Amino acid sequence: MLTWGAVAIIRAMPYKRIVAKFGTSLLTSGTDHLDLAVVSDLVRQVSELHRLGKELVVVSSGAVTVGRQKLKGIEERKNTPFKQVLASVGQGQLMHIYEELFSQHNITIAQALLTKSDLSDRAGYLNARNTLLALVGLGIICIVNENDVVAIDEIEELKFGDNDNLSAMVANLIDADLLVLLTDTGGLYTADPRRDSKATLIRRVERIDAGIERLAGSSGNIQGIGGMVTKIEAARLATSSGVSVIIASGRERDVLGRIDQGESLGTLFPARVSRMESRKRWMLSGLASKGRVVVDEGAVLAMIKHNKSLLPAGVLEVGGDFQRGDIADVLSAGGERIGYGVCNYSSVDIGVIKGAHSDRILERLGHEYGDEVIHRNNMVVL
Repeated sequence: MLTWGAVAIIRAMPYKRIVAKFGTSLLTSGTDHLDLAVVSDLVRQVSELHRLGKELVVVSSGAVTVGRQKLKGIEERKNTPFKQVLASVGQGQLMHIYEELFSQHNITIAQALLTKSDLSDRAGYLNARNTLLALVGLGIICIVNENDVVAIDEIEELKFGDNDNLSAMVANLIDADLLVLLTDTGGLYTADPRRDSKATLIRRVERIDAGIERLAGSSGNIQGIGGMVTKIEAARLATSSGVSVIIASGRERDVLGRIDQGESLGTLFPARVSRMESRKRWMLSGLASKGRVVVDEGAVLAMIKHNKSLLPAGVLEVGGDFQRGDIADVLSAGGERIGYGVCNYSSVDIGVIKGAHSDRILERLGHEYGDEVIHRNNMVVL
């Protein structure tokens, strides 16, 4: 029986698609192993929302902790390969636990292991997005984690670094309405509530500024890779892409259902942009610009006024060292940033075809990937 379902059914629901992130400190209750009672209750809450027609994706930590428990008779080594061994052993066991718990609610689950490199090009992004949206559409709850078996700590650009930032990227990827970061603290406080009795919970943050960042550095939750600092980083990414964020305690009774009913729990970071902007901003959220393309006045007019693609004839200069599929700044001849785009050609190739008509691309390069340097569908005009 639903503990809050009767109320939820008759109320207008603000959120349809939700990403819920479960942190290590919550799943372990501060110990060195999973707290199965906590995991079971979180699964129950997700299942109740699922029965109400909500679309959910879960981002779960805990694989390394489970692996450590499974291999407790083996001397632990403080190096990256051994951590990857722990993740490899633990991920299967973690999914087995989720499989058993969700099956009690007659819910099918799936698994997705992601790294930054999976989403670093347009094809990888689209493949991940299409798969997750297909699972959501079928009513299958996907359990997402970072693929620690292949993501290397020392190569920062290949790692999300923590599941807070991964959850924000997943929320952007599937156009979620809400990202809920569940942890062992009640939200963002004015100070660490475990050390300062005068610390108060901040209910709403309209804008993440330097003051909020300073508070995050002193606001609790130490266990695991992610702390309050990374949760604020995740909130900045998600809210700038059209997703609202709530940081709340996973120890609150029925926290997910009560949030969905509109109850004020934890700290709310409302979305800063519209959903229409969100789709365009996602293209930029996970990928840093690798270079620049300087265009003439005619190209500026065509892109801004007429929503046209950028053709090689309109390119004046190219800067940086980038490959086909990388993002580049688009600048006017005067240095004004016009927008960004995913390039169909490398910086070397663009240097060869700049100023030329599109029908000369094959002649100059010996190959071609289309008439456009940047297609309008892969462009954000500021």
